[in-house]
Amino acid sequence: MHTTPHAAAAPPVPRSLPRGFRGATAKAGIRKGPGDDLALVVADDDASVAAVFTKNRFAAAPIALSRRHLAESSGRGRAVLVNAGCANAATGTTGDADAKRTAVVLAEALGTAPERCLVNSTGVIGRRLPIDSLCGAIPALVASLDRESGDRFARAIMTTDTAPKGVERRVAAADGGEITIVGFCKGAGMIHPNMATMIGVVLTDASCDPASLSKLLRESCDRSFNRVSIDGDTSTNDAVFAMASGKAGVPADPATFDSAFGETCLELARMIAADGEGAQRIVEVSVSHAASAADAREVAETVGRSLLVRTAIAGGDPNWGRIVAAIGRTAAGFDPKRIRVEANGLPLFAQGAPAIEDLKALERVFSSGRVEIAIDLAAGSHTDRFLTCDLTAEYVRINAEYTT
Repeated sequence: MHTTPHAAAAPPVPRSLPRGFRGATAKAGIRKGPGDDLALVVADDDASVAAVFTKNRFAAAPIALSRRHLAESSGRGRAVLVNAGCANAATGTTGDADAKRTAVVLAEALGTAPERCLVNSTGVIGRRLPIDSLCGAIPALVASLDRESGDRFARAIMTTDTAPKGVERRVAAADGGEITIVGFCKGAGMIHPNMATMIGVVLTDASCDPASLSKLLRESCDRSFNRVSIDGDTSTNDAVFAMASGKAGVPADPATFDSAFGETCLELARMIAADGEGAQRIVEVSVSHAASAADAREVAETVGRSLLVRTAIAGGDPNWGRIVAAIGRTAAGFDPKRIRVEANGLPLFAQGAPAIEDLKALERVFSSGRVEIAIDLAAGSHTDRFLTCDLTAEYVRINAEYTT
């Protein structure tokens, strides 16, 4: 198997869940091959719950159901259940019934109401879930819940990911204790803003009401998961769920908590970029001194999405003219003679002309495992970033053989 920068780094995945949460995984016969394919996280008591969902108009059955349950419960819930291997998307009324049955069986096992249970699926679109096998695994899944299940949860939701993804942050609580934030996600292909083929779960033992949690999640996702692209495609099942148990009380500094929550999402997004299908190099595009927030985002995203930029980086080819050309085709306001472009701190373009002639130094930068492109528009005070990876022949191979 191809080793991506994420797999090569092998970052540790948190094992312990925050206070008030337990998890479990199982092999339910949903996907081929070894490994668990069903993952559950449960709050010991009703928790604040929030979610952001795909904008794809063919949103999968579990997405539609979870949206409805979130509204019916007014942001209170007990569980999130995710299966890998089958998306249960584009499956008609049968798929709707399967998603509903999953939530009902889970609710019965937990002794709660179905609307307190959120569900999602990931995998191939257009195929029906092995619903009898899935639901048959739920009672034993609930019986095996424990707090030391984070790494297993992250692994069970993987599809083409080469390694599990998880992050932990800690901040002070007002009573002198400590608040924990733990996040997990999966995603390596069909990744693009609003949103991507990814599923994320962020758990915290902080006290946070549903409205505040929803606002924080939306803002955090916009600055992280909606700033990453692997291939320009979004999916039918994308979602990020957040749950707050309240077991650790309120944060000592709300701003610090919000920042840590956002950093959790951003680090997970970086892991997705580093695990892009076929990826060899991580690419992060930052824009500074833009005239507006919209300009900063447009320039960062245009450069980050450029196939020519990304294939050049895949070949270690220092063809920085592709970066300048991508900036130039945006509608952002700037003076071309004032912008400055760097890669890993090495000046490429400034004052309307090349800033370096050392070809060997350029090749070293574009062949490194991480390429950080910094663009100074010299037009204002706004900044933004965009995350991606190089685009390789391995990406084509993976997706040419996905179902065969």
